[in-house]
Amino acid sequence: AGLGQTELSTCFPAACTTGSSWNKEILYRMGMAMGEECRYYNVNLILGPAVNIKRNPLCGRNFEYFSEDPLIAGSLGAKLTRGIEDMGVGTSVKHFACNNNEANRYFGDSIVDERAYREIYLKAFEPIIKEGKPQTVMCAYNKVNGKYASENPELLNGVLRDDWGFEGLVMSDWGAVNDRVKGLNAGLDLEMPYSEAGYENLKAAVEEGRVTEEELDKRVDVVLRFIELCEREKEKRKKIRRRKKLASAATEA
Repeated sequence: AGLGQTELSTCFPAACTTGSSWNKEILYRMGMAMGEECRYYNVNLILGPAVNIKRNPLCGRNFEYFSEDPLIAGSLGAKLTRGIEDMGVGTSVKHFACNNNEANRYFGDSIVDERAYREIYLKAFEPIIKEGKPQTVMCAYNKVNGKYASENPELLNGVLRDDWGFEGLVMSDWGAVNDRVKGLNAGLDLEMPYSEAGYENLKAAVEEGRVTEEELDKRVDVVLRFIELCEREKEKRKKIRRRKKLASAATEA
């Protein structure tokens, strides 16, 4: 499960607690503290924050969501995201979108009308994308109005990229890809974790013309930009560590 690769780190309060503070400054400072720990361990990306609307008391992820109110969730989520990103560490805002129930989590379909969709469920994400400027967004397991979030062009391209101007990377939740080919055509850049079956299906789709090379190049370019961003940040950290070592050695001398 990768547990042997974990490091000791601060157990920060869950969003169910910080969401009750209504304190944007605290969330920003907490984000900076998270980013500082990530830099210490040379971690490039935090898989969060999670900002879905609390709608169903049976949702097992409610503890990591901020609120049932989109204004609170969006405002606090934007500040936490900005705090982490200002430390040179990426975020992955999740679970996009309408993830409000754990029963039948992998196959459920969130049916929502346009007004509620825009004014409640997407409203929490919008300020985070525009103000927090996360490096990545993580799509949800569930369907949204009949289409899996990982292969929903109206959601990933229409809302996220066209309406909100998001230019970062869209990744799947772990195991949330239903059809890698449909996902790529809908705007999903990265499948997590890597799937040999997904790779083979995608390769066949390109060869058969079901995925254009232009569309594939778009997704590859996004992934490469993210990798380059991470590499640049690593080099910055190395330089900072070297300067600190030289300063310490000079002081001791």
